[in-house]
Amino acid sequence: MPSYAASASDTPLLDETIGANLERTAQRFPQATAVIDVPTGRTWTYAEFNAEVNAVAAGLLARGIGAGDRVGIWSPNCAEWTVAQYATAKAGAILVNVDPAYRQSELDFVVRQSGMRMLLTAPSEKRSDYAAMAQTALESGGSLTALVHLAGDGAGSFNALARAGRAAGAAGEAAVAERMAGLRPGDPINIQYTSGTTGFPKGATLTHANILNNGYFIGELLDYTEADRVVLPVPFYHCFGMVIGNLAALSHGAATVIPSRTFDAGAALAAVQAHGGTSLYGVPTMFIAELGLPDFDRYDLSTLRTGVMAGSPCPEEIMKRVIAEMNMNEVAICYGMTETSPVSTMTRGGDSLARRTRTVGRTMPHLESQVVDPGTGEQVPFGAIGELCTRGYSVMTGYWNQPDATAEAIDADGWMHTGDLARMDEEGYVSIEGRIKDMVIRGGENIYPREIEEFLYTHPDIQDVQVIGIPDERYGEELMACIIPVPGAPAPDTASIAEFCSGALAHYKIPKYVQIRGSFPMTVSGKIRKVAMREEAVGRLAGTGPAMP
Repeated sequence: MPSYAASASDTPLLDETIGANLERTAQRFPQATAVIDVPTGRTWTYAEFNAEVNAVAAGLLARGIGAGDRVGIWSPNCAEWTVAQYATAKAGAILVNVDPAYRQSELDFVVRQSGMRMLLTAPSEKRSDYAAMAQTALESGGSLTALVHLAGDGAGSFNALARAGRAAGAAGEAAVAERMAGLRPGDPINIQYTSGTTGFPKGATLTHANILNNGYFIGELLDYTEADRVVLPVPFYHCFGMVIGNLAALSHGAATVIPSRTFDAGAALAAVQAHGGTSLYGVPTMFIAELGLPDFDRYDLSTLRTGVMAGSPCPEEIMKRVIAEMNMNEVAICYGMTETSPVSTMTRGGDSLARRTRTVGRTMPHLESQVVDPGTGEQVPFGAIGELCTRGYSVMTGYWNQPDATAEAIDADGWMHTGDLARMDEEGYVSIEGRIKDMVIRGGENIYPREIEEFLYTHPDIQDVQVIGIPDERYGEELMACIIPVPGAPAPDTASIAEFCSGALAHYKIPKYVQIRGSFPMTVSGKIRKVAMREEAVGRLAGTGPAMP
């Protein structure tokens, strides 16, 4: 049988805009807590949050922002980010997420490529002079005509924008209501620039229907209610934070808890303890950092029941520890990509431990999945490895102003090609075997690094590991294991790793090189940049970098 699955649901798709959904939720749970911003100690009920969103939306309209205008946001996590997400949706503006790690040339590219009119910008800090770079972009003479500073109380601040909206009174409220009445679920509402490994990033363009429904059905599968408190140490600029996090929680009356501006393992666990967190999010490296805290045992995590792991494949041993030591018995694995809003497969609450550690679950409601031969495009049999493709409501409208790139990603039948190698079993469960580009071909043998990584995670002295392929004259490619040792443990070397793997892995799967590292290069969304690691390793072998360990 071919690898294909379609997931029906008795729950229909939401046929409304993000703003309309917030209005409904606020009417149902006006006094329930909506947002807790731990760093500043601020809290909003749904009634208060909706009122603040309306004020900012009215302020945007007063500043001349029209439906379809692009409004950027460039900031680490904060409550203003969440308000802006909903306010731009009510104003019909397209929110452009700008990676907080960007520097001047990257910011300039996104401003220019999106045709951004307004930029909401964080205050400058030690690592990023946001204000100065934003001012440079403003003065470049392009589409950008206004800056709004997320901190402070002056004329150009976010607070001033909200004050102007409130000052407009009934007229401002009427203007927002009129604008919302003209919006449709299929309207573009968000541009997220993919962190591509080569070339310039591409702007995945997403609609109300794309991201609202994806967030809503994630919340459904996590059984969210107004009693839940969802702790979000993941970045809002990425779909993980703003869709899997904000939209999933706030479409169900649950509270979102912002533990810190950027990821801090201690702050995340402290927020769970202080605010009764029932759900905790993170990429695997975040959970590894939390479990590795010297004082991990002092945190009371008894209120946790669920959460989401996403961003990269979860090591089985880490998943077992999260369930056993963090009380997250219902934790889910989500898989997807920005271009699919983002989640296309997800584990369910009743799934066994094996399903939740060895697969990324089944196809999401109202979506289709298939695994195809990357060369022919034909569906492969169940159990065979091929490229995973997704089709349905979640697929982006395309890359902003890049029709050629869109055509390369979405085929004529509407399938989004993920670039990920996967298997599908007869019950529709999908396991990710790696990226097509990450597959290592050694002497004609196809090697999938994920298999070797999973085995090496069972080594008692290894905290984290990534396996990459590097050029080799004899075999074409050889394997390198990049290892972060357990603190205080002896660092494994090539000989000890070979001994550990001998008899358990085929000889050609045993890494020829071992590199000890303190960290891995990562995107802000938590994905490990194997391309950067390969480039570094090649430089070392060529003698242009530090000697190979």
